Amino acid sequence: MIFATAGHVDHGKTSLIQAITGVNTAHLPEEKKRGMTIDLGYAYWPQQDGSSIGFIDVPGHEKFLGNMLAGVGGIQHALLVVACDDGVMAQTREHLAILRLAGCQKITAILTKADRVDEKRITQVIQQVQDELHQQGWSDPVLFVTSANNGCGIAELQAYLQQLHQEATDHQNPQQRFRLAIDRVFHVKGAGIVVTGTALAGQVQLGESLWLTGVDTSVRVRGIHRQNQPAEFAQAGDRVALNLTGDVDKAEITRGDWLLSEKPFAAATRVIVELKCDSVIKHWQPVHLYHGASHITGRVSLLTEFATTPLLAELILDTPLWLADNDRLIVRDISARETLAAARVIRLTSPRRGKRLPEFIDWLQRLCSANDELTHLKLQLPNGELNLKSYGWSRQLTPSALEPLLTQVELVRVGDLVLSAFKAQVAKERLVQTLEDFHEVHSDQIGVSKARLKRMALPTMSESLVFKLINELIVDERIKQTRGWLHMPQHGLVFDAEQQRIWQQIVPLFPRIDAWWVRDIAAELNQDENLIRGVMKKAAQMGFVTAIVRDRYYSSDEIKQFAELILRYCLEKEEICAADFRSELGIGRKLAIQILEFFDKSGFTRRKGDGHFLRDKGIFAE
Repeated sequence: MIFATAGHVDHGKTSLIQAITGVNTAHLPEEKKRGMTIDLGYAYWPQQDGSSIGFIDVPGHEKFLGNMLAGVGGIQHALLVVACDDGVMAQTREHLAILRLAGCQKITAILTKADRVDEKRITQVIQQVQDELHQQGWSDPVLFVTSANNGCGIAELQAYLQQLHQEATDHQNPQQRFRLAIDRVFHVKGAGIVVTGTALAGQVQLGESLWLTGVDTSVRVRGIHRQNQPAEFAQAGDRVALNLTGDVDKAEITRGDWLLSEKPFAAATRVIVELKCDSVIKHWQPVHLYHGASHITGRVSLLTEFATTPLLAELILDTPLWLADNDRLIVRDISARETLAAARVIRLTSPRRGKRLPEFIDWLQRLCSANDELTHLKLQLPNGELNLKSYGWSRQLTPSALEPLLTQVELVRVGDLVLSAFKAQVAKERLVQTLEDFHEVHSDQIGVSKARLKRMALPTMSESLVFKLINELIVDERIKQTRGWLHMPQHGLVFDAEQQRIWQQIVPLFPRIDAWWVRDIAAELNQDENLIRGVMKKAAQMGFVTAIVRDRYYSSDEIKQFAELILRYCLEKEEICAADFRSELGIGRKLAIQILEFFDKSGFTRRKGDGHFLRDKGIFAE
């Protein structure tokens, strides 16, 4: 079990820990010289059962509050230290406020320096401490009166802490990924780099690989000290020292870096949070933000009125942070003199527009009250496709926890992308309607490629999901695929007898280097122009010919040859221009441009400047 101290400067926190454990946590020369804690200190108290009780000694001076905040992250039980001669002081109240806002639910009050005052003063300070704790939300706290000088109350306090340690429940949540915020890094001769921190979630095993955020690389765990003792594993709630090996130097690791079980999805720059305020926060107010062992600045953009519950806001971070859902940040004013609020992360991304729309605010409020993973997942699915890598990171769920969750809802899934069954059906209807609309406008074309239909109907949805929906539509026979072209089942069909007779006369006219106009075919065969136009449209629907512009046709075999030429050029030179195409085919510039523009519209190529670049080689060329 880990305990963290809290309290005003010079109230005897370090001396108390030394009296309990025999360890002086002051490790910096300046700390020993000034008799004041500046940085985090650590002590371990070995127990008879082989376990160990850990203590984090935090600085009490206001100037070093950032170090204090780095020490209390993930702590479940705090020791509030109040000197009997001074009583409750400014930093006593602020440390209590920070513990409350950080979500620390358990606290034990310890009065120190009892040998310096009389019983009347002790009674007064006990009342002060109890009143302050009650005011800040802790009811009936356990309180001890001690003196490190004469040992008064120390034995009773030790027995109480040992009892808490024995009763402590396992903090490990098997569904959560391992996370550790680094607060110290040093080099051990013969071992190498060692980092320390409090494990906030999950479990790590000896020999495992972890992701180190500061260097953005993978490292291997060569050794583990858990509660200051060698171990095969460490887990949430433990004070951990990890001996790391990998392509990294000590100088590259700093306080605030993270060790994570997997490579993180993305660092957060704008997040939506729920605020619990001790003071009024104004819209666009600059603030200091503390998370894990990190300290940055940013701004608060209020999304709802200050008196609203829950109070929602967007945090704009000056430096990206590795955040996850439900993480807590402590918010202090820009002068770093007052603690304003705690911010609980609700969403790791913030939309560029519409973040204050009533329907979006209502959805965020429902997210705030979601208290189980299934409810949270169901709230996400109506928004469209969900990236499981991103979602798993934001919820910090292991694959073994996420997969069973997905089986409890109806989904369409491709790899790491999922779509609710309802949204999938809406998307399918959109695909069918778009294809029908295309046939109405382009009745002389057999259809479109998968990629083009995706761009026309569902441009923002991931290609793999759209292709799966298209394949399901083909299986259900709601659309058909002919030689790679998608079309409605009733589109194309077959020639009637008269059309078949005319078509047999047209076939010998192809291939020809110069595209045929409908009027020229009619003149060549001495047939009515409208009759020829109808036959050519039907032939196009059946895939025999292709119109590069209205009423001007090539055979589909010629179009395929042109596509192969374009593909070869793009693979060799990355692009093809009208002059290249004209030269290769020996045709006029106008016709060359018409052909290339046809390929652009079909999605085979994309024009940029004078060049045409390959876009989807699977449409025409195999």
